Amino acid sequence: MTATRDTDPAELTAVCHVRAPLLLEPVDRQIETLQACESEGAIDDLLLRSWPKEVALSEESPHQEVLANYERFLQWADERGVTVRPPFRERSTTSQVTGTTRELLVTPLVCLELYADDELVGVFPHSDEATEETYTTDEAIATLRTGEIPTPFGSVDETDADLESATSSTCPDCGGSLIDGQGLFTCGDCGWAGTVTETGRYESQSEQSEQGSEQSVAEPRSR
Repeated sequence: MTATRDTDPAELTAVCHVRAPLLLEPVDRQIETLQACESEGAIDDLLLRSWPKEVALSEESPHQEVLANYERFLQWADERGVTVRPPFRERSTTSQVTGTTRELLVTPLVCLELYADDELVGVFPHSDEATEETYTTDEAIATLRTGEIPTPFGSVDETDADLESATSSTCPDCGGSLIDGQGLFTCGDCGWAGTVTETGRYESQSEQSEQGSEQSVAEPRSR
């Protein structure tokens, strides 16, 4: 589950989020190991960030940066088919005085995110829901210390990859190269023009016109 730095020339940045104060084991040990990774060149930059134990899930929350991080982690996990809930947890609390209910985000004690240049390539800890296996922050940091990059569970969502593959294919009529004009693909060799459906199939403008005509005929005329 690791990749060596030799195969990844991108600058590696580690951002470690921790609950303050930073005085409890194993948090101190993990931070010390990350600092050693930076000094030894296993990572290029280390950023330490503190966050509270709980954050209100609302637009009025003073911790919008934490909520933005959470949304980014959710998107990353969704793209790979893994989950970050837990370690993140959402819960409700009701005031006994006012009766008001608030939705809260409970943050993990430690959370590590890794960037290759500006691309988010890992959030730890995270879990594979199918196998119920968790890739812990401790394991990720230990892998970094060996000079390797931890490889997260899961894989990038294949839907976008399939669509990208389809849009880079040749013309369905003559095999020539297609030009993408903001979603409308045209062939410079035979003049074919059309779009790509949600399933990744090319559909010509003539097919779209025929489908539109059939739908118009099927609809009853209003009086």
